[in-house]
Amino acid sequence: MSNRDFDIIVIGGGHAGVEAALAVSRMGRTAAIVTMDASKLALMSCNPAIGGIGKSQLVAEVDALGGVMGLAIDATGIQFRRLNLSRGPAVWSTRAQADRRHYNQFIVDYVASDKHVTVIEALAGDILLENGRVCGIRTEDGRPISCHAVVVATGTFLGGLIHIGEQKIRAGRIGENAAYQLSEAFARMGFQLGRLKTGTPPRLDGKTIDWSQCQIQPGDEPMPRLSYRSKPRKFEQTPCWLTRTTARTRQIVMAALEQSPMFSGQISSTGPRYCPSIEDKFFRFADKPTHSLFLEPEGNGTDEIYPNGFSTALPESVQHEAIRSVTGLEEAVITRPGYAVEYDYCPTWQITPSLETRACAGLFFAGQINGTSGYEEAAAQGLVAGVNAVLGITGEPPLILDRSEAYIGVMIDDLITRSVTEPYRMFTSRAEYRLALREDNARDRLFAHANRLGLIPGDEFDSFRQLQSDTATEIDKLRKTRVKIAELGSLADRFEKTDDVSLEKLLKIPGVGLEDLMPLLARFDGRFSDQPEVLQRAAIRIRYEGYIAKQQREIAKFKKLEQERIPDDFSYARIQGLRTEAQQKFERFRPTSLGQAGRIEGVTPADVAVLSVYLKRHRAGAA
Repeated sequence: MSNRDFDIIVIGGGHAGVEAALAVSRMGRTAAIVTMDASKLALMSCNPAIGGIGKSQLVAEVDALGGVMGLAIDATGIQFRRLNLSRGPAVWSTRAQADRRHYNQFIVDYVASDKHVTVIEALAGDILLENGRVCGIRTEDGRPISCHAVVVATGTFLGGLIHIGEQKIRAGRIGENAAYQLSEAFARMGFQLGRLKTGTPPRLDGKTIDWSQCQIQPGDEPMPRLSYRSKPRKFEQTPCWLTRTTARTRQIVMAALEQSPMFSGQISSTGPRYCPSIEDKFFRFADKPTHSLFLEPEGNGTDEIYPNGFSTALPESVQHEAIRSVTGLEEAVITRPGYAVEYDYCPTWQITPSLETRACAGLFFAGQINGTSGYEEAAAQGLVAGVNAVLGITGEPPLILDRSEAYIGVMIDDLITRSVTEPYRMFTSRAEYRLALREDNARDRLFAHANRLGLIPGDEFDSFRQLQSDTATEIDKLRKTRVKIAELGSLADRFEKTDDVSLEKLLKIPGVGLEDLMPLLARFDGRFSDQPEVLQRAAIRIRYEGYIAKQQREIAKFKKLEQERIPDDFSYARIQGLRTEAQQKFERFRPTSLGQAGRIEGVTPADVAVLSVYLKRHRAGAA
C-alpha cells in the first residue's frame, strides 16, 4: 500500500470525530482530526449532559469498545442520576450533568496525549479520489492531505445556517464558520443531500434567577458512573432546578409566532420530534397551558444556566420577554440567545451497515451527516466508522453489530432500513431485545469484539473474564443458600408449608431487591462477594432469568433470518411477483439479509416471502 500522510483522516472534531480518531489509534494506526478549532474538541454545542434513557446504553457500549465518552463525563460531571429505577433493568439508565468547559478540556488533553492522533486546524473543502477510492482531502485553503480512508463527522457544520428571527448567519455553531465547499464536493460526487434542523435555548445568568421559586433536583447517592474504568469521585454534586412556563409565556410566544423562522417559512427543513422548540410546544400542544423547564448549570465556576426545554429561534427581543414570564425567571438576563440551525445531511440509503458510503470506497459517514441527533448517537457511529475504516484498509471484514447485540446495532440498522426524514434519536423503545441489551451488560456483549480488534488492553479483558466467573459463582451460591422462614420478618407471610427458602427464590419475589437481601447475606460471614458489581449482576441474572431466556429464544429466531444473506450484486428486477415498490426499496436500500429486508419501510411480509423463494433458487443455482 502506498505511503500516505495518515492512515485515516477524520473531518470534524465533535463527539463522532473524536471517537473515530481514538478508535483508529487504539488499532495501531495514525489519524488526523481536521477541525476548525483544536481547542473545541467534543464541545457540547447544546445540552451540557451525557446519557439519559436509551442514550446511556450507547455510552456503555462505546465504553465497552474502549471509547472515551464515559471516562470524560465521569471525570468532569457535576451531577449524576439514575433513571427509571422503578421499572425493570431493561430501561435503567444513567444521566450526568456535565461541566461543559471541563469536559471539552478533558477531551482536548486526552487527544493531545495520543501519539497516533494529530489535530489539524483547517476547513475540509474536498474529497480526493484515486481510481474511485478515497486517497485524501483538500482543505479550503488548498492544502492536500493524503490518507487511505476518510471519516466524515461534520455535525451541524455541513452547510450550516443559523436562524434568529429573520436574521440568518452562515455558521454551524454560533460564532463559528460552516463548511459549504464540502457540501458542494459531495454534490459533485453524486451524493443526494437533504436538510435537517436542530436548535438550542438561550443561556441565562444564574445570578439573576430567583431559585426560591424553583424546585431543586439533587443528584443521586451513591453516585453512579458511566464508565467501568472510572474511579469513584467524592464531591458535592451541583443541583439542577425545575420550573414551569406560565400562561403569559404562551401568550408572548403565540403572539410572535410569525416571527419564528419555523413558522414564517424561512425554515422548511424538519427538526427533532422529541426536542421541539418552545414555539412548537405551544402550537402543537394547544391544550397544555404550561410546560416544564429544567434549569441546568453549564458547569462549576460559571453562572451560566441552560434552560432545558426552551429551545427557540424567536427574535432576541421576544426571547427576553418570554424568558422573563417563566416562574423564577422574572429578572433573568440572557447571556446568549437561542437559535435554530439548518444543516446538510446525506440520506442513509447511501451508506452500508459498516457506515461506508456505497458510492465511494474508503469514505465513511458518522453522526449528524447520517441524520442523527445527540452526542451519544454521534460518538457510537464515530467509533464504528473509525474501526471499519481501519478494517477496510487492512482487508478485514467490517465490524457490524446486529439488533440483538447492541443499541449501536439497532441505531445503524434503523438508519439503513428507513428513510431519515427527521433527526434520529435513540430510545429504549427502539430496541425490541432491550432486556438483553442492558446498560449493565455492555461488556458481556461487546468485550470479545473489543479484545479481538485491539480496542482495549488485554489485562482489562482478563479482569472482566474474572468478573464473569465471579458472577457465575455468586449465582450458584445464591441458589444453594437457604434461610429459615422465621428469619424473614415481613417476607415470611409469602411462604407456606415450608421451613426454609433459597436466596434465589427470594430475589424472584416482586418488590424484593438486592438491598432487602443484604442483612441476610451479612449472616454468612465471608461467603458472599464483597463486590457490589458482582452481587448486582448476579441478582439481575437470577431475577429476570425467565424473561431473559424467553428473549434469547426470540433472538435465536431473529438470528436465523439474519443468516439468510443476500449477495451484494443480487438483482431484484428479475424477481417475478415482487411488487414494484418493494423492488425499488430493495434496490435503494440493498439489504444484506432476509431479516433486514423485512425491516425496510414499505416492505410487506408477502414481499419477504417472494424474496425468500428467489434467494433459495439463487443459492441452488449457484451450487
